[in-house]
Amino acid sequence: MERSLLFVHAHPDDESIGTGATMARYAAEGARVTLVTCTLGELGEIIPPALRHLLPDELGEHRTGELARACQALGVSDHRFLGGPGRWRDSGMMGLPDNDDPRCFWQADVDEAASALADVVREVAADVIVTYDANGFYGHPDHIQAHRVARRARQMTGGTAKFYATAMPRSVLAEAVKLPADSWFKQVTDLSASVPDDAVTTRIDATAYLGAKLAAMRAHQTQITVDGGFFALSNDLGMRVLGTEYYTLLDGPPTAPGPTAPGARYESDLFARWPGAPARTRAGLGSLLVHGDNAGPART
Repeated sequence: MERSLLFVHAHPDDESIGTGATMARYAAEGARVTLVTCTLGELGEIIPPALRHLLPDELGEHRTGELARACQALGVSDHRFLGGPGRWRDSGMMGLPDNDDPRCFWQADVDEAASALADVVREVAADVIVTYDANGFYGHPDHIQAHRVARRARQMTGGTAKFYATAMPRSVLAEAVKLPADSWFKQVTDLSASVPDDAVTTRIDATAYLGAKLAAMRAHQTQITVDGGFFALSNDLGMRVLGTEYYTLLDGPPTAPGPTAPGARYESDLFARWPGAPARTRAGLGSLLVHGDNAGPART
């Protein structure tokens, strides 16, 4: 049975920065890797001066091309925009007037958006769903909404897929922001976009696919500057590009504990389950398609 892994991200570039190496590894190993992006990223800050003339809708169209090139670099052929391209608009940073735009993802009806995502979950028979934690990793409204929508879609499809949030252990971030002496990037001093190490459950070693991740990040030229093994967004704050990526299991069967060894406290495979834990099957999904679901009210 083909293993199926579904990533739910808010904007083009999120998939490459946080989960690119993982996506490339599982795609290369033969798993079905599906990416759902919730917006076109129309309100992203543009780095290259030559492209700063792009208006929001033009930027969204441009970022669609960047995302296609990034997916090609990662070996991911199955990408969709939630509800179709442009169905929901970038909401901008928390607290800005853009949050009130009725077209934006932050204003989306959770059940409506989750129903669109549930159709994808059923179609690809997702064993694993990866998105953000309830705070959207760093508080962006579209990331928070992606968590809500993914959680609700999981309920609508029976709740059997393992459900993960991306995570950055504090000790890992503290090392990753150490810059070479000759770097022109600015030094990161705020480690708040991280979680305590013991909040992380899963460590995916995809260092063999670091090159693919770097290529994918370079494809997002409007949003990311890559210099050697480091990158920065429009704020020029530098950080090492990581080939090992981290997650927190939010719901679903954990893997059995492994032998005592460095890193043994972490799962090393997103698909791992306790012996005897029920696996998600296409037959089960067919039943859900016929009989619906009994999920509770949306979490908004």
